[in-house]
Amino acid sequence: MPTQHPSRIESAAVVVAAADVAKIAAEHARAAERDHRLAPEVVRSMLDAGFARHFVPRRHGGDAGTFEEIVRAVAVVGEGCTSAAWAASLTASLGRMAAYLPEAGQQRVWAGGPDTLIVGALMPLGRARREEDGWRIDGTWPYVSVVDYADWALVCAMTAEERPTARFFAVPRGNYRTESTWSSVGMRGTGSNTLTVEGVYVPDELTFTRDAIATGLADNAEAPCHRVPLKAVNGLCFAAPVLGAARGALAAWREGTAPRHTSASGGLESAAAVVLSRAAGEADTAALLLEAAARTADTGSVTDFEMARSSRDCALAAELATAAVDRLFASAGTRAHQESAPLQRHWRDAHSAASHVVLGFDSAAEAYARELHPAR
Repeated sequence: MPTQHPSRIESAAVVVAAADVAKIAAEHARAAERDHRLAPEVVRSMLDAGFARHFVPRRHGGDAGTFEEIVRAVAVVGEGCTSAAWAASLTASLGRMAAYLPEAGQQRVWAGGPDTLIVGALMPLGRARREEDGWRIDGTWPYVSVVDYADWALVCAMTAEERPTARFFAVPRGNYRTESTWSSVGMRGTGSNTLTVEGVYVPDELTFTRDAIATGLADNAEAPCHRVPLKAVNGLCFAAPVLGAARGALAAWREGTAPRHTSASGGLESAAAVVLSRAAGEADTAALLLEAAARTADTGSVTDFEMARSSRDCALAAELATAAVDRLFASAGTRAHQESAPLQRHWRDAHSAASHVVLGFDSAAEAYARELHPAR
């Protein structure tokens, strides 16, 4: 038989390294739930694997990588721990967003190298007033994942002008404070705590408009990943961890539940075979949807229709992946409800992750329908 060689995506450094991150994250998953934050070893492995540098411009030492690579890598991490996958995905995404800063600002953020851990608060909950060659900002942003480990934060604020504008501001760790407020049913390990900035001055080199990233117009864009609108890829960031949860649930089900439903011939009983096959098919379909959307984004040129389709497919993929976890959990019996059971963690995590507003199917469906049937 011919030798099977891994594809370019499967052999990408971040995808290969993701397997080690998944292993370490799985070992620390229960501690992450207890502590409501990832263990330092998990964060270190995530950075060593290249998630933070994945979308960083090459001129700053980054990889300027592809969306298909990051979707594959994040899903692998999610097989071990969805919270770690969420952190890895957002870490990569925020590195891409920081590439929209002016060049002088990029040099400051990545002065210590491309593995700088950047977190983000995307809702414009802050206030910014003009002051000399910069802005004075205030605000409080909840749900900032992995903030306890961050080097920089990108926060969004409305400017106090005649025509207010939403802008992102890069703030170094010493210029904000955090409060432990994260107590979710699922995704406990993300440490999505509250970040507060009080009267901090931010120079012009550390800010850019929300419109810039919404339209995909990065200065000095050197790679396709810096030329696509946020809506074309935002769903990928949040859906890939859900896919990882579904695959983790499949593995947990096969290990813990399948042996109790084995027939005399050694195969699965009919009902169990149906559960396994349907759940695996739902997860596989979710993966196909996300990978197709990622490949479209990797062209660097996305139409309005393709953006709407991507949002639809990411929301649908999250629904399919969550349905797979539901199916497995419902069939697993009382044992799966124990706190020590990985399946119940994947179940809670999948639902929490899929509840993110970006993955809401109704709004995505309306946007897709508008592209197919525009108003006259």
